Formats: sequence, C-alpha cells, structure tokens
Amino acid sequence: MAQLHINQRQAGDVAILDLDGEIRIGDSATALRSAIRELIAGGNKKILLNLKGVRYIDSSGIGELIANFTTVNRGGGQLKLLNLTEKVQDLLVITKLLTVFDVYDNEADGLSSFK
Repeated sequence: MAQLHINQRQAGDVAILDLDGEIRIGDSATALRSAIRELIAGGNKKILLNLKGVRYIDSSGIGELIANFTTVNRGGGQLKLLNLTEKVQDLLVITKLLTVFDVYDNEADGLSSFK
C-alpha cells in the first residue's frame, strides 16, 4: 500500500504541504485531497506543494493534482509546486502539465511568487 506523509506548515499567508512518499490511487491520493480541502475550508488561498520527497506519482495521482489545482483556482486561490524530483518533472513534461502548474526550485522563490 502506498504511503504519503503530509506535513503542513505556514509561512506568512502561504500554507506549505511537505509531501513524502507516493501519490497513487487509493489512500495517498485521498489524503492529499483531504489535506488541501481542509486548507481551503480554513480560508487558505495560497498553497505550495513541496514534492521533494515524492518518489512516484501514478495516473490517479496526476489526476488528483489537476483536480486540486482546479478546486483551489475556482475558490480564488493559487496552488503551486515546489522541488520536483527528476522523475516527477519528467512525468509533468510528458503529460504537458508542466505548462499548467507554476513550478519553483526553491522555497524562497515559491513563496515570493504569491506576493
């Protein structure tokens, strides 16, 4: 069973979710969806997903990223990605989703992009 550990922290008005593990069909995709929905319900409109610890994303996980991106945008917020691993970046290039998401290589740049 795929495990995804999610650590939430706050940097000013930006919520950062540090992800560690795999985003695949089942519990891990559901956990990510729940964490993001909780942030939205709590009034967070600026969300930065730190994918440094994500080793694998399956098609269901990609779908979950897109669904969360859409949900946040519809609510007037922004969802951005941080620290893509080479595997995850290659996957986003192949699926042409790298052009959809704002992606940053370091946290300072990611945080300042919300200003």
